[in-house]
Amino acid sequence: MTFKNVFWSVGVAVAMPLSANALDFSGYLRTGTGNALEGGRQSCFQLPGAQSKYRLGNECEQYFEFDLRQELLKLDDGSAISVEGMAQLYNQYGHTPKFTGDYGFARMNQMYAEWSKMPALNGGSFWAGRRYYNRNSIEMSDYFYWNQSSNGFGFDEVGIGDLKYSYVFSRKDNLFQKDYINRHDFTVSGFDTNPGGALQLGVSFLDKPDSEDDSHTGWSAIAQHKQKGFLGGLNTFAVQYGRGPGTALGYTGDPTLDNASQSWRVVEYFDWQMTPRFSGQLQVVYQKDKRPDGDDQNWLSVGVRPVYAFTEQFKLSTEIGRDQVEAPGGTRKLTKFTIAPTWSPAGPGYWHRPEFRLYYTYASWNEAAQRAANQMAAGSALSDTGAFGNALHGSNVGVQLEYWWK
Repeated sequence: MTFKNVFWSVGVAVAMPLSANALDFSGYLRTGTGNALEGGRQSCFQLPGAQSKYRLGNECEQYFEFDLRQELLKLDDGSAISVEGMAQLYNQYGHTPKFTGDYGFARMNQMYAEWSKMPALNGGSFWAGRRYYNRNSIEMSDYFYWNQSSNGFGFDEVGIGDLKYSYVFSRKDNLFQKDYINRHDFTVSGFDTNPGGALQLGVSFLDKPDSEDDSHTGWSAIAQHKQKGFLGGLNTFAVQYGRGPGTALGYTGDPTLDNASQSWRVVEYFDWQMTPRFSGQLQVVYQKDKRPDGDDQNWLSVGVRPVYAFTEQFKLSTEIGRDQVEAPGGTRKLTKFTIAPTWSPAGPGYWHRPEFRLYYTYASWNEAAQRAANQMAAGSALSDTGAFGNALHGSNVGVQLEYWWK
């Protein structure tokens, strides 16, 4: 879908007959520019085999989301029918922002209808279309470890007793999924385990695609606990396990994998606001992948982003992250550090936006990481054909604006 067509679609949604209820407009953007100190455009640091990278001073694209939601009808029983659409625009640094072609894209990443607060579902809702749904992520690395966003339909938080039950049927759950695969996601929430603590359970079943003979079914499961009030913030701990195509855990994985392939993951992260001016986020992720062909892999990621506000509008953000991947060919290692003086007109908290940042980022990696980058991501920052050549370290400087609103 072209940049022009995306905004044409949004315009159609705006032009629809509106009720007396206001049109809700929300969105997100990050934009900026950066350069490698060795010359040329900024080249971002991500370890081959790691599923995420640490974001601060390490994002190499212009990215925008513009969301419109309209309540079309309010019924006498208190339920409501709404529609929602979101345009998504992406373009890599160093290229004309056309949002098309090899360096960018434009698409409608949400376009769905929802019937919410239905008495027949005990306050739950029914939706159908393409939707962001049950997105669980770590902000500092933009890592979506559990994400049921998809093209499909679902019943959301149907109340039965003290618990909430959700179900999603989908055919495609991410932009880069090749095959359409029937996927069934079940989630149960509302287990109050302790004061301020809640447990959520989920399981996914994946059918094999009709288009491939050498394909298999798969499944995955997750248990997640959230604790409010932990060091003045929120702590999240999750354990995930999957087999076959379910080894992608948060998404639909490779359908050619059978049940002999298995993965498990532990996720621990917390956001803190210890004082009005001292905040931050810490994460630990460990994943172990077992494959019958011997292509096993272990990934460990540890990082922290402390933020201190010297005034109501000026913060100093720092971030250090370490990724390590044990795989055939040697253990790959990457350490990345960023310091970013930040103007934050909305306030001193970690989540206050907008933020305007100046940043300096330094990263170092080992030879195993460079060999893997040469094979898996030629031309990337860690490869010997990238911005830093044969060096095992590199630096970027730049400016960035990040903003979200509702």
